[in-house]
Amino acid sequence: MKNWKTLIAFGILLLIIGFTIGYFWRAPGEEINSDMICSGAALAGLEFTGDEIDLMQSTVNENREAYKKIHEQTISNDIFPAVVLNPLPIGFQFPNIEKRFMASLPVHTDVPENLEELAYYSVRDLAYLIQNRKVTSVDLTKMFIDRLKKYDPELKCVITITEERALEEARKADAEIAAGKYRGLLHGIPYGVKDLLSAKGYKTTWGAGPYKDQVIDMDSTVVKKLSDAGAVLTVKLTLGALAWGDVWYGGTTKNPWDLKQGSSGSSAGPASAVSAGLLPFAIGSETWGSIVSPSTRCGVTGLRPTYGRVSRTGAMALSWSMDKLGPICRSVEDCAIVFNAIYGPDDIDQTLIDAPFGYKPAINIKKLRVGYLKTAFDEKENDWKVFDNEALKKLKEMGIELIPIELTDLPVESLSFILNAEAAAAFDELTRSGRDDLMKRQIDMAWPNVFRASRLIPAVEYIQANRLRFEIIQQMGELFKKIDLYISPSFGGNNLLLTNLTGHPCVVLPNGFDKDNHPVSITFIGNLFDEGKLMAFARVYQEATGFHLKRPEKYKP
Repeated sequence: MKNWKTLIAFGILLLIIGFTIGYFWRAPGEEINSDMICSGAALAGLEFTGDEIDLMQSTVNENREAYKKIHEQTISNDIFPAVVLNPLPIGFQFPNIEKRFMASLPVHTDVPENLEELAYYSVRDLAYLIQNRKVTSVDLTKMFIDRLKKYDPELKCVITITEERALEEARKADAEIAAGKYRGLLHGIPYGVKDLLSAKGYKTTWGAGPYKDQVIDMDSTVVKKLSDAGAVLTVKLTLGALAWGDVWYGGTTKNPWDLKQGSSGSSAGPASAVSAGLLPFAIGSETWGSIVSPSTRCGVTGLRPTYGRVSRTGAMALSWSMDKLGPICRSVEDCAIVFNAIYGPDDIDQTLIDAPFGYKPAINIKKLRVGYLKTAFDEKENDWKVFDNEALKKLKEMGIELIPIELTDLPVESLSFILNAEAAAAFDELTRSGRDDLMKRQIDMAWPNVFRASRLIPAVEYIQANRLRFEIIQQMGELFKKIDLYISPSFGGNNLLLTNLTGHPCVVLPNGFDKDNHPVSITFIGNLFDEGKLMAFARVYQEATGFHLKRPEKYKP
């Protein structure tokens, strides 16, 4: 009996000990221990004492339990965070803009004998021909669809040709114009969108294997606005998977000037298609160079609008505080025509600011204060330096007195992980589910790896980076009290990242051709919400140089 009681007592003691060990020392993956905390602290460059770590342990584990509860919720890509970027410096005064849009006169007013020669007509010229019923939207749309089908096998710029919708919209446009109901310069004009914008009845693949059968059955705001303007959605175009590079689940989108090159990204398809004369214009997006880079590679003109100008409703989110949608065209004025149709609030995207837009092609450029980014132009010899210097020389010949400027000396490049942190949140489910293995590119510099690594970015450092970002926004506000706009080498210094962080608009345009006949570019940066002045100035430069009129030989009709 005594031995029996002793065994029971011993058993109870073992249960208590086992429960205690199980509670305080859970299996790996269940309990965050002191070694893990030390490693986590090292990621942020911190050291804690043993006593401090012991105190932290319960709080860190409680936090992880909270994360698990969040993971149980379904948070789709289209849900914005409650905290949004305000790009306006303290005391910012909106430009005094007359809300009036004026386009230049058309250049080509006759229909060529070979209809395919319209492939490289400007939006402005095509608008004249359609308005005056010299060509029908249906005929124009069919011609562009034929070119898309003919050249896509080698360019790989198409994901989905929206042929049924396009022909229906084209027939509607022709009927309205015949009835005297002309909507404006985009009425009856075919166009394409980067396939991160949803369109009712068609797949929206985001260029990535895990989403190649995804249908978001709604028109994005940009597509709605273009439809309201009478434009004809003709094709959904490629993007590097989840908006990085020019590699998508179907291959690599090519540069029409050199099929051995990718078209760069991530607006790979829009730039390639517009360059090859497969469309008059397309809609791209930029978070950090995704309009500037492919426009440069493919020799076309792109507008990255001010952050908060164009609705992202119905667009894939990559970085809520950096994503911007804008047109890719063959001329600055075509960008202005398209932008005039897509800017402004939609009552859904809460980052939008209701500011006026006006554009007049006639501008006295000599009255503008034009800066040039001196350090970037003074950089040591590179393949494009001669073209950059020629741009400055040309502006001086045009009577511009250039003002040397410099940007902040704060560590701009060190803030780039803001994008990565937001992107990892946008694709949290993709990483946790393991479906990121379906992505085509599994290398260091590709999203699957960056999403995984970004899970280890400390929240405090993300907030600190955004506090420095606030400082940079204030400094840019001071700079634009002294100038109206400035010119920079497209990839000079830290200008590209900095202006994407601050939300400033830019126009990138062709600026010559290198020894291999590859296009090069130059970039003009404007003040917040002052796209009209920026584009009017850039148009004058573009007309004076004429590089935008050169076409890749293989795709000439």
